[in-house]
Amino acid sequence: MQQLNHQWNTKLYNEKHSFVYDYGASLIDLLNPKPEERILDIGCGSGELTAAIAAVSNEVVGIDFSPNMVEKARAQFPALAFQIGDASDFKLAKQFDAIFSNATLHWVSRYKEAAHCMYDHLVPGGRIVVEFGGTQNVEAIINTLRSTLRLWGYTEQAFLDLWYFPSIGTYTSVLESVGFKVTFAQWYDRPTELVDEKEGILDWLSMFAKPFFKGVPEENAMEIKKEVQKNLTTQLFRDGKWYADYKRIRVVAYK
Repeated sequence: MQQLNHQWNTKLYNEKHSFVYDYGASLIDLLNPKPEERILDIGCGSGELTAAIAAVSNEVVGIDFSPNMVEKARAQFPALAFQIGDASDFKLAKQFDAIFSNATLHWVSRYKEAAHCMYDHLVPGGRIVVEFGGTQNVEAIINTLRSTLRLWGYTEQAFLDLWYFPSIGTYTSVLESVGFKVTFAQWYDRPTELVDEKEGILDWLSMFAKPFFKGVPEENAMEIKKEVQKNLTTQLFRDGKWYADYKRIRVVAYK
C-alpha cells in the first residue's frame, strides 16, 4: 500500500461531497464530548466536524495531511486550531481526553503506527471514537474502475493499492495490540447518495480516486470515468439517483 500525497479539490469536496461530514455528525453523538475535555480531530478536512465538536468542548485541535484542507478549515473557522499532520506520525505537546476521526483512517497505509500515535496522545482512560471504510467499501466502484483501466491498457494504475479497508476483527486486533480496550465495534452497510444525478460516479472518481489516473491523458481519463459510470448503472443507480456502495466501521476504544 502506498502513501500518496492526494491533492484534494476543496471546492468539489464541499459542493458535491459534503455527505462526508454530514454523515459524521452522528459520530459526534457517539463521541459525546464534554465542555472540559481536550479533543483531537484526526483528518479534520475542511473543519465542519471540528467546529461542531468545538461548539461543546472548550479545547479542540484538528489535523489533516492535506495542506489544501487545512487552509480551507482555517479560512472557514479562524478561531479554531488546525495543523498539517500525518495520522501515522504526529507529535503534539499535550495529550487529549478523546480522539475523533471520521472518514480518514482508510487513507492511512501505516495503520499500526497510527494506532500507536493515537494511544500515545491520550491521557490514561482517554478514548478514541472513529469511523472509516471497512471490508467491501466501494467494492463495486473500485472493481469496475480497475477492470476498465486494464481494458484501456493502464495495468499499473489498475493495481494501485490506495486504501486500507479492514474487517472489524483485523482492526480491533491492531488496537488491542497497542494497548487499547475496545468497547464497541460495528460494521454496517451505508449506501450513500451522490449529489449529481447525471455525473455522480464521475464526480466521486474525480474526488476520491484521482491517483488511479496518474499518467493517464485527461481525455482518456474522462472516457474511462464515463465507462465506469455506465457499467455501474444496474448496481448503483436507482430511483433516478446514484449511490456509492459504502461499508463503514465504527469503533470506540479506551486507553
